[in-house]
Amino acid sequence: MCGIIARVGRDDATETLLSSLENLEYRGYDSAGIAVQNGSGVKVHKCSGEVADLKSRLQTKPSGNIGIGHTRWSTHGPPTDANAHPHTDTAGDVAVVHNGVIENYDELRDELQAKGHVFRSDTDTEVIPHLIDEYRAETPDTETAVRRAVSTLEGSYAIAAIVDGEEAVYAARKGSPLVLGLDADEWYLASDVPAFLDHTDEVIYLEDGDVVVLEPDSYRITDLEGASVERSVDTVEWDPEDAGKGEYDHYMLKEIYNQPISLANTIEGRVDDGEVVLEDLPAGTFAEVEYVQFVACGTSYHAAMYGTQQLREAGIRTEVVRASEYDSTAGPVCERTLTVAVTQSGETADTLEALRSAAEQGARTLAVTNVVGSTAARTADDALYIRAGPEVGVAATKTFSSQAVTLTLLGQRLAADVSAATPRNDQAELLEDLEQLPGQVETLLESTDAKRLAATYVDSPSYFFIGNDLGHPVALEGALKFKEITYEHAEGFASGELKHGPLALVTDETPIFATCTGANDEKTKTNAIEAQSRGAPIIAVGPERNPLTDVADAQLEIPETHPVWAGLLATVQLQLVSYHAANQLGRPIDKPRNLAKSVTVE
Repeated sequence: MCGIIARVGRDDATETLLSSLENLEYRGYDSAGIAVQNGSGVKVHKCSGEVADLKSRLQTKPSGNIGIGHTRWSTHGPPTDANAHPHTDTAGDVAVVHNGVIENYDELRDELQAKGHVFRSDTDTEVIPHLIDEYRAETPDTETAVRRAVSTLEGSYAIAAIVDGEEAVYAARKGSPLVLGLDADEWYLASDVPAFLDHTDEVIYLEDGDVVVLEPDSYRITDLEGASVERSVDTVEWDPEDAGKGEYDHYMLKEIYNQPISLANTIEGRVDDGEVVLEDLPAGTFAEVEYVQFVACGTSYHAAMYGTQQLREAGIRTEVVRASEYDSTAGPVCERTLTVAVTQSGETADTLEALRSAAEQGARTLAVTNVVGSTAARTADDALYIRAGPEVGVAATKTFSSQAVTLTLLGQRLAADVSAATPRNDQAELLEDLEQLPGQVETLLESTDAKRLAATYVDSPSYFFIGNDLGHPVALEGALKFKEITYEHAEGFASGELKHGPLALVTDETPIFATCTGANDEKTKTNAIEAQSRGAPIIAVGPERNPLTDVADAQLEIPETHPVWAGLLATVQLQLVSYHAANQLGRPIDKPRNLAKSVTVE
């Protein structure tokens, strides 16, 4: 949540800041702002609304070769012009953008106001420029003042600051992502790589406690005490075009249609002669594991459910825990526990906290993530990348399918390594069908009837999604996608739970999407028919011939495949239904209200 950009170069920074904010708008779009430094003061321009609203207000664009920008997802204070970032000190000499939550801001604000500082917003961020200003009066240079200021803060932060009369950007991070981009003639700082991917693919992933100073001719990284820190330079393999919409109306639609490519990348090199091959996780890696624990949130939680189900079938003791509830619901862990953090961004605050808690208790940790160099990848003992490419749409699509495939492959590795496990007797068939999955998704995308079906039921007051076995996480994910972008009421259930309460809500205006994977579909059929007898229309999502084919009111067909992959093909159909329903309702699909792509605060 919240997008930060900073840029230091020799030519004007304004256009770069604005285009970078547009690239980051998936992280927050309640308000936006920029501040530039041009030798004649710090010029701040900000407003509530989207980046387009900010651009429309800039009749005369400010000029300056050094600047910072921000797109906000509100946490402290409503989305108003005053609460938009950047924030400044009383005199307007220090401007700051911030992602995170300052937990002791009330105390700091009271202390600063007692010293004469004037506050103009409701945000926790505003204490930061005032602290820097306060310490500049007491210390020999701004860098030291910034270091003192961030040492005073409690909570999480990624900040970037500029100061009147100084050709520099000062930045620091703790608990919120910040990445440094290196180009021949300019430097960038951002919350996420897509902000500057049009300009450079050379990056440094900053770590907690890093303090950065960017100047036109140099950059330096130190710790909070001022000691020099060395960080490796990585090359991002994403193509800049991957982060754009291209010919599509929405990022979400592009990413749905990108799944044949993202799945092919996920699978590449990981299946060899009927065996699973995982980079850096060779055979025997998990021989000491007795218990597996998945931690995740949202869509990643549903993908983790996919992995959990298959490990349980192999006889491995497994649970999936919502990362936000880890401390109160997770079972005991020890050195024979493998805790798997599933997080697309690698920066999800709740998941990172659960990962650290498990490690402190002695568990071995593994991050399953999409982002090389992310905090999760650096924090865990090992990392396994889903290789889905950049995903900009707030509603996750291609990352879910790549996560589910990656976790299935991980499950096969665990089943082969753990002594108490029973490997699948159909692994050869499973992996053979996996290699056909990208092509089958492409076939589905070319033939889907989701747009017409969405139009048929778009005026319904409520929508139910049901499925059994691996169809259960598919149902949950289908309902989540629908509610995220249509704003309509949608719920997902295990098929057998429909009659234990939810059936009371069923009417002839409650479409029920029933997923049939080809395995254990009997409960899905029984409960769908029971709902149908109350008037509910049934939409079967499954192969051409499935238990509901002859009784369903409509069908979204998927290609014939192994039941494990059938669930993912069904998910693609449900993603399309959600997309088309939202589009027909005129919803802002890539910018759903109240939501941001990466939840980096707890």
